[in-house]
Amino acid sequence: MKPWLKATISVALLALLLVLLPWGQVRDAIGRLPPRVWAGVAAGFILGHALGIFKWRLFVNAAGAGLTRIDATLCYAAGLFANLCLPSIVGGDVLRIALAGRLTKRPEAALWGGIMDRLTDMLALALLVTGGALMARTQLDGWTGEVLGITLMVGVGLVVLALPLTLRRPLARWPRRLRRPVGRGLVGLRQLRRRPGTALLGLSLSLLIQGSFVLLNAWLGRNVGIHVGLAVWFLVWPLAKIASLMPISLGGLAVREASLAALLVPFGVPVAYSVVCSLLWQSVLIVGGLFGGLVWLVLHRSRRISFGVSHGNISVTETKGE
Repeated sequence: MKPWLKATISVALLALLLVLLPWGQVRDAIGRLPPRVWAGVAAGFILGHALGIFKWRLFVNAAGAGLTRIDATLCYAAGLFANLCLPSIVGGDVLRIALAGRLTKRPEAALWGGIMDRLTDMLALALLVTGGALMARTQLDGWTGEVLGITLMVGVGLVVLALPLTLRRPLARWPRRLRRPVGRGLVGLRQLRRRPGTALLGLSLSLLIQGSFVLLNAWLGRNVGIHVGLAVWFLVWPLAKIASLMPISLGGLAVREASLAALLVPFGVPVAYSVVCSLLWQSVLIVGGLFGGLVWLVLHRSRRISFGVSHGNISVTETKGE
């Protein structure tokens, strides 16, 4: 999908939400939030990504890249910053891979490490959703709790049945547009299977990072007036994040807000509170991206490497030393 179309969808959906929201509730939610809470959430977000640097470097080096801590920080920070400029958060992954490949001269190792990093994040989100659904279904009254339980069982059953078929399906039989992401995913799974210790450590780190982001959102939500149990947060927030990864919007903007609001409605949360909470998290993402840009500015001069983003395309170049 073209970037301009994604931007149009995000802007249109966000405008629709803002038109429909009761502004009295919006002002009430924003007025409840102490600035120190927002600052604490932003600090927690940056700390989570500091742990993310360790995890990403673990995977890249497991594939033989030999990436140093400073260079890993530089590449990761650049990817975090680029997410502000690119139409999808996956674009930040692409930039990290390109920079790491140029710095280590091992682009295949950087690619495999990046794929393993993203795969474990998705597995972690799926595990958090499953755990959250098991715990949260008792908090729903009447038939909605039963529907959630049945949906969970059907979803797990479909994954169990479809996974072996997916892994055995020849790549040539996939639709042409899906061959590249499917092929990369299969390569990542093979790499994880060959390194069970690294895979387990990386998955544990992913669970810790994504779980901490859930807790940060729960903290943010509680302070704007969302009073639901932690189990509910572990169900709805990862689902909203997965929805935001669909390539139909500008970095998930508005899709994440609409998804979170829709998922929290059955738990009695006003839509305005959910949207405000999600937009506040979006502001944390922006500040985190700018912080990543600052780290990049500090570190990149000694590495003689630079990148550019134009119309959603990424270019990585080596620069001359001073």
